[in-house]
Amino acid sequence: MMCKTEIFAADLPVSLEELRLKALAWADAFPLVAYYNSNNIPYPHQGFMHLLAVSAGEVLELEQGAAFESLRHELQQHPLLCGYLTYDLKNQIEKLHSNNTDHLGFPLLTFFMPQVYVYFNTKSITIYTSADNEEAVLAAILSSLPPVPAAPVGLEIKQRVSKNKYKEQVEQIRQHILEGDVYELNYCMEFYAEQVQVQPLALYLALNEASPTPFSGYLKLQDKYLLCASPERFLKKEGQKLISQPIKGTIQRGQTPAEDEQLQQQLRHDEKELAENMMIVDLVRNDLSRSCATGTVQVEEMFGIYGFRQVSQMISTVVGELKPEKNLVDALIGTFPMGSMTGAPKISALQLIEALEDTKRGLYSGAFGYITDTGDCDFNVVIRSMQYNASNGYLSFMVGSAITYDSDPEREYEECLLKAQAILKVLGAGNYV
Repeated sequence: MMCKTEIFAADLPVSLEELRLKALAWADAFPLVAYYNSNNIPYPHQGFMHLLAVSAGEVLELEQGAAFESLRHELQQHPLLCGYLTYDLKNQIEKLHSNNTDHLGFPLLTFFMPQVYVYFNTKSITIYTSADNEEAVLAAILSSLPPVPAAPVGLEIKQRVSKNKYKEQVEQIRQHILEGDVYELNYCMEFYAEQVQVQPLALYLALNEASPTPFSGYLKLQDKYLLCASPERFLKKEGQKLISQPIKGTIQRGQTPAEDEQLQQQLRHDEKELAENMMIVDLVRNDLSRSCATGTVQVEEMFGIYGFRQVSQMISTVVGELKPEKNLVDALIGTFPMGSMTGAPKISALQLIEALEDTKRGLYSGAFGYITDTGDCDFNVVIRSMQYNASNGYLSFMVGSAITYDSDPEREYEECLLKAQAILKVLGAGNYV
């Protein structure tokens, strides 16, 4: 049973913004931390709840070899679960495998039950604790020094796939499309730094400052970290309603409002981007129909254009109503991994991705989020994100784009660099080519 206390801004000795930063510093002393932030960005069906959760205990003992059924067993036993699903859980949904290199070592899935969690509201905060010590928690937060956004200095960022090889791989994917193996495939490449020491929380704050998004997040899992600036929702569950919002279509922001509007109109009428988005919407509709009642899967918005700090994106919203006998785990099995990061047909795309990519995706293009005591959830798509293993000093991020037969290899490569722009800038490699 969690105890709760709400404290209004007027009763605090500091502003809510300073309290948020102090709370993050306080939280970072714990071995398990999950932070979710919508950055108050307007978004259909809203972004993440503004939530900070910590635990000094252990993660749930989920059976890695039977992940989804193990999670199903745990769902009704906890008031709140925070964690993630890695991309490689695909191997438990379909007959697939993952043998590519992995320098990060995130477990297949991890969830923990917070001992303390804090909701940040517009005029107050609400503290929940399992030990009925909300006043002590607030005092500890207030005594913490707020962290300062900071980027590392002198990192050597390497690229796992050269530009020439990337373009060759795109041509190979186009050949697979010509031969009918797939008609769209999301191909990704890794950027990385080795044997480095960074301050993950300060780096996350710098990333969020440079690229605020509605599904921003910070995860500390002992020595492993996720620093996430995702603009994309994978799956939200509200009661029996499921919401998925795939992104397909990217263009740079303009230097002036007029140029920005012109670029967004260019994206809105780009036949290739429209075709990509439509293919993935069809795939998501099919995925949702596996667990949703017949006739309830609908496209709420098609080809919506949304501007973020770095890029404008084309986003569609697909909804459905879960069958009465189904629950969240059934919805996850039916939709994971998300179509926007795979391609279509999905299984063929998954097989080709494994053959063509050089890095095990792991948490990249997986999902980070939370599950409530009622079985509701919100999960993002882990993109525009850094991962860091403090034990071996390995820092990594991946970017990708959807390849269709009409793809131009040079343009696809430039799109990848555009998506990497905020992270490269934060890492001091903004002029990377």
